[in-house]
Parts: sequence; C-alpha cells; structure tokens
Amino acid sequence: QVQLAESGGGSVQAGGSLRLSCAASGYGLSRYCMGWVRQSPVREREWVAALSKDGTADYADSVKGRFTVSKDNATNTLYLQMNSLKPEDTAMYYCAAELAPPDLCRDWVERGRLNNWGQGTPVTVSS
Repeated sequence: QVQLAESGGGSVQAGGSLRLSCAASGYGLSRYCMGWVRQSPVREREWVAALSKDGTADYADSVKGRFTVSKDNATNTLYLQMNSLKPEDTAMYYCAAELAPPDLCRDWVERGRLNNWGQGTPVTVSS
C-alpha cells in the first residue's frame, strides 16, 4: 500500500502562487491514478485534479487554467502548481492514489473512489 505525505501549503494573498507536493513511499507513483482533492468547513469535498498513470491530466472547471498537476516518477512525488489563487481556493488539500485504469482515473478522483490518502496540507488565500 502506498503512503502519501503532502507539504507546501501556506497563506498567500489573492493572485499569488503555491506549489503543493505529495511524497509517496511504499510503491512507485507510476502504477497509480493520482488525485488532488480539497475540503473546507464551508464547502463539500471537491475534486481538483486527476493524473492517470499514463500522464493524462484532468481538472475541475473551478481550477482549469490556473492549476497544473504533474509528477516526478524518479523522486516519487506528485505536485500541484497553483497560480492566480482566489479566496475560494482556501481549503485543506489532500493527495490520493488508487490503482485505477487510465480511462477511469478522472471519474474515480471525481467520485472519491481513491483509497490511499495523505494527511492534507492547508491553503489559505486572503483577499
């Protein structure tokens, strides 16, 4: 089973940028569908981005054009580059992983069907 640990969260002003990292151990990321999901006290859990094991990326409409998901198989790390941040991006951000087929990865992330989760990293965007 893969273990995940997020880092890189923090507080920024609107319009700023952050890069989140998710370090994996136990198994290589190349085997997994990976996702970023966020949750705040005032909003339901929301999928942010999905990255299939073959490298196909998908994004929620709310972050499309501002966020970029990527991975480095050599260091077993998943990233989320977040630009043009808005106050509504404030949330706890989690990375997650599952052995999903590439054509189902986005669906599984969107539906919360990933079973391996990190502890989360907080992001606060002030106006």
